[in-house]
Amino acid sequence: MSIKLNDLLHLENLSNVKIKLNVSNGHEDPFDLYKNKHSDLLAWQFWNRSKKIYKVGQIAIGLVRIKGNKWLLFDISRITKDLNIFEGVGYEYETIKKYEKYFGRLIIHFENNAQQMARKAESIIDDCFVSQILEDTYDEDLFPGYENVNLSWKELKRVLNKNTWKTALENQKGIYLITDKSNGKKYVGAAYGNSMLHGRWSNYIYNGHGGNTQLKKLDIEHIKEHFSYSILDIFKSTVDDKIILNRETFWKRTLLTRDFGYNSN
Repeated sequence: MSIKLNDLLHLENLSNVKIKLNVSNGHEDPFDLYKNKHSDLLAWQFWNRSKKIYKVGQIAIGLVRIKGNKWLLFDISRITKDLNIFEGVGYEYETIKKYEKYFGRLIIHFENNAQQMARKAESIIDDCFVSQILEDTYDEDLFPGYENVNLSWKELKRVLNKNTWKTALENQKGIYLITDKSNGKKYVGAAYGNSMLHGRWSNYIYNGHGGNTQLKKLDIEHIKEHFSYSILDIFKSTVDDKIILNRETFWKRTLLTRDFGYNSN
């Protein structure tokens, strides 16, 4: 039997509750705000445009779209003051503490078929089903496994020092691939010695080129915009560096990165 959202929340006066469905406007995605700057997501939740969304005393439930029909609960607050502001944050509000344990952990399944994003709870809450309650707050930046790594420069910068990523990369040697998506050119590199993958990739975030001759010729903004990073081979930290270098040579020959890519030796 499916569990509905209000089976957990036990809200009694649904006529005094609104659910705000926060989705991308084509320029900015509120889910990125959840990941990077939570205060801006709350501003999004309580922002008035040309008309008011809430009334004083109402309960506002904040859901942000993860993807498709999956939504993450990130806030439940009561409106305490109408600031009478348009094109800005229009309200003061206070978090309802008893619901905080669900923030960032409760994933809802809801099929939205309307353009209106601020909805009366009584009209949709019976169609909001609990999909999952996470053990900890949602983090899509958990390390996905070496075989699934494929990141843009900007994504790599964001996740490189996340706990799961750092732990995974600083304990493994490997062969990695850098791809310039603007022209298809590739660079094969090896991570070994004490720095291993995390140290090697940290260099690319620091200066873009990691000391590589041909990559030094490129503008850092080009690298930030067009480069992606993936892993070809992974080895334990105890593997002899000569084995790593032999595999690097193999991949350079296989992918022809000396002839058509950015490898110069």
